[in-house]
Amino acid sequence: MAQVEATTERVIAADAEAVFDALADYSGTRAKLLPEHFSEYEVHEGGDGEGTLVHWKLQATSKRVRDCLLEVTEPTDGELVEKDRNSSMVTTWRVTPAGEGKSRVVVTTVWDGAGGIGGFFEKTFAPKGLGRIYDLVLDKLATETQK
Repeated sequence: MAQVEATTERVIAADAEAVFDALADYSGTRAKLLPEHFSEYEVHEGGDGEGTLVHWKLQATSKRVRDCLLEVTEPTDGELVEKDRNSSMVTTWRVTPAGEGKSRVVVTTVWDGAGGIGGFFEKTFAPKGLGRIYDLVLDKLATETQK
């Protein structure tokens, strides 16, 4: 079983604090950022960063749906970590300043992949697919925060 990792990043023409606040707003803004790959979005606890418990289903492919129940922490400034209670998946969002009025957003998801030939295909193709999904999220985040 090998660890699988998918990373996507984007520079957004908005202040890092505003971008981070939008990402951390699970009870409001975050739901607007999710493309059609996400369904059944529901905040169970909290709703603003640290201490939030949020649920969604992520349809990564036509056959692969992941039921996620995520605990959110903020281990350092500008960082949100979403740990899935239902799997080994951990997603980390890092927002840092990238010049005057700009911010860099890096999203990294890691999980324990399958073994054997299935694991080979997962490690080869899943990061690209998840990257495309996160590109859509980052597009919406840019639109939302650059207003």
